[in-house]
Amino acid sequence: MEFLVVGLAALLVSGLTLFSGFGLGTLLMPVFALFFPVEVAIAATALVHAANNTLKLPLFARGAQWKVVRRFGIPAIIAAFAGAAVLKLILELEPLAAYEIGGRHAEITPVKAVVAVLIFFFALFELLPRFRELKFDIRLLPLGGVLSGFFGGLSGHQGALRSAFLVKMGLTTEQFVGTAAVIGFLVDMARIMVYGAGFMAAGMFGAQAGYGWSLVGVATACAFAGLLIGKRFVKKVTMKAVQILTGILLLCVAVALGAGIV
Repeated sequence: MEFLVVGLAALLVSGLTLFSGFGLGTLLMPVFALFFPVEVAIAATALVHAANNTLKLPLFARGAQWKVVRRFGIPAIIAAFAGAAVLKLILELEPLAAYEIGGRHAEITPVKAVVAVLIFFFALFELLPRFRELKFDIRLLPLGGVLSGFFGGLSGHQGALRSAFLVKMGLTTEQFVGTAAVIGFLVDMARIMVYGAGFMAAGMFGAQAGYGWSLVGVATACAFAGLLIGKRFVKKVTMKAVQILTGILLLCVAVALGAGIV
């Protein structure tokens, strides 16, 4: 069942990321969080996200606008290191609360609370027209890199902010996808380096290692398939209905995670 859920999520979301403001990690991370601790879910999603962006590079990188990559990507890389480091610090904090619900033990930890707030915030990018249409001045591009990179390192949520800044650049669809793929790949490499120095290197899935890595493998393969399918429709799809559905799902995940149920 877990392989089916994760595989379908990766397949669908990977294709949708080509023309939506949200990224692969926005929905895939909460799906992983159904089966693993949230910090492990973030790291597992980072691996799938990085592999997906690696495939995007030969498909779309030639459309990347390298001036934008430099102005946005370099600050994003630096900030991603900081965000990932903050995640490691939060993991060391004591739980905020614990309770029983329906015979199940629920625990609210600082990392769950922080990620829940971030998911709730980024859900607004999908639900509210004011946020979906948010655009920033080109002069704020380096600041956008810092914000996108930091939250990418902290929770994996970088796509919505990145899109809000890049959409102002007047890029074509191919240029937008190519530029986003290069920047996303660089941020992924930065945060994986930090994660690898901590809980990933110590045995990311613990006693569930074989099962966990198999799940990552299935998600990666399905994300590749979704990307290739989505490429055929990159100029044809409108995303308003999908964004609304995504936002509702994210709000549900945020509430469950913040309450310690997930």
